[in-house]
Formats: sequence, C-alpha cells, structure tokens
Amino acid sequence: MSDRRSAALFVLLAALWGTSFMAIKAGLDAFPPVLFAAIRYDVAGALMLAYAATTSDYWLPRTRADWLTLLVEGTLIIALYNAFLFVGETGVTSGVAAILVGMSPILSTVFSRLFLPGERLSLLGTCGLALGFVGVVLVARPDPANVLGAEAIAPAFVLLAAASVALGSVLVQRLDGGISSEGMVAWSNAFGAVLLHAISLSLPGESLAQAEFSAVGVAALLYLAVFASAVGYVIYFDLLASLGAIEINLVSYAAPIFAAVAGWLALEETLAPLDVAGFLVIFLGFVLLKRRALAAELSPVFARLDGWLPGR
Repeated sequence: MSDRRSAALFVLLAALWGTSFMAIKAGLDAFPPVLFAAIRYDVAGALMLAYAATTSDYWLPRTRADWLTLLVEGTLIIALYNAFLFVGETGVTSGVAAILVGMSPILSTVFSRLFLPGERLSLLGTCGLALGFVGVVLVARPDPANVLGAEAIAPAFVLLAAASVALGSVLVQRLDGGISSEGMVAWSNAFGAVLLHAISLSLPGESLAQAEFSAVGVAALLYLAVFASAVGYVIYFDLLASLGAIEINLVSYAAPIFAAVAGWLALEETLAPLDVAGFLVIFLGFVLLKRRALAAELSPVFARLDGWLPGR
C-alpha cells in the first residue's frame, strides 16, 4: 500500500509541476512575466507560511546558516529561476520549457564538481554531461547565423532558469541550515516574491497597469500558487521522506510529458520530433551521470517488481 501511495503521489506531483508550464504560458497573455511570477509567490508564500507555522516547530530562521539558506533559496531557486522561466516561456512552448528545465539535475552535477574539485567525472559521467547538452541543442535548435535572435534567446532564458535552480540546490546542501524544510520553503517563497517584485519594478512594461485580471489569467495564477506551489511542495516533502532525493529528481523527466499533453489540450501546442529526441537524449545523460545512485535507489523497487511476477 505504501509503494502504491508513493507511486500515486509521484504521478500527481509530476502532473502538478508539468501542467504548471502550461498554466504559466496561459497566464502570460494576462500578466507581464516577472510580475506574474511575483504575484504567484505572494500567494504561495502566504499559504506556505501558514502551513509551516502549523506543522513545524522550527519554522522561523534562527541561525546564520538558516538565513544564508533562505537567501540562496529565495534568490536562486525562487526569484531568478522564475524570472528567467516566465520570460523564457514567452518564446517557447510549455513542453519545450519543461524539457529544458529537465537539464537542472545534470547541471547540479556540474556545479557540485566545481564546488568539490576533488570529485571528478568518470568517462561515462562526462558522456552523460555531453549528452545533456546535445539534447539541449536538439530542443533549442539555435540558428548559427542568428544566435542572438528571439528564437534563440527564449530557450536560453529557460536554460538559465535550469542553471539557477541547479546552482541553488547545490549551495543549499553545503549550507546545511537547521530550519525545517517547510519553514525554509515558506520563507524562501516569501523572500523570492519580494525579489521578483523588485526585478519587475526595474523592467519596462512591468506594472499592474499592463495586467489584465481575466478569468484565464486569474485561474492560471491561482493554479500555480495553490496547486503547483503549495500543494506540490507538501507532496514533495512527503515523497522526499519516503523515496529520497535521487528518485525525486525523476519528476523532472516525468513532468515534460504532462506539460506537452496539457499544452496540446489547452493551448494547441505541439512538440516537434526533435523536441522528443532531445528530451530522450537529456534523460539518457541524466541516467549516465546518476547511474550508481539510481541503481542503489531503484534496486529495492526492481526486487519488489520481480517478486510480483507470476511463478516467483
């Protein structure tokens, strides 16, 4: 029952986070991109602070490490990630954005090697890293004659979003603050919202005067704040305790499926064959980079599946 529950929650989390790319795309017709992200985290931050206060004894930052953790998370994982992603989605489809964000687990390996120079990539690991970037090229398909054109800039912004969240995740692991996960996410959501408002104010065309609180825009905003953020993180904490960090990373590769389907159903978006090929190449790169950790984490799952086969 526990395995089935975890599997169901994993699929639900992938669905929530995958369809969030479609919700972002839909809401961009009503809100300036960075302001849209800021308002999302205004609501999500308030909801998560209420949740953390009622479920955790250590939800207020107390130590220097706590404050540094919140600073890193709020800046890199919330503010910069969402600013780059929302701006990038103005020029790419939901599915393409989700595929490019799937580079974050691969990029986190790169950053961890930079901060831990004693750890070197093996030959297979290097091949995995190279495959990840080959996948990005297949998805983004930059025009060598126009590398600074709009068609290249939008995917570059989404890739910057993936790099931002990857760097943030590595730095947070090194800081090792004592604050609870619920408190850390809640305060980083709130702090990230403040930074996003500051970024929005510094950009031309980013004001409430340019926002249209249409039914679709408000629905997208509430979906992102309540379901993709607040509910999504509650499920994430549950799965993190039962599955572990490696298996949780696989959500990044299940989410694009839901993003592509949701974008097709709601926005009539399509994925080109090269987009699908790029997704598969990026996933293969992730498997090569994380092959030992994946084997260790997933071996109990395979053992249970083997026991369920007839005649076993």
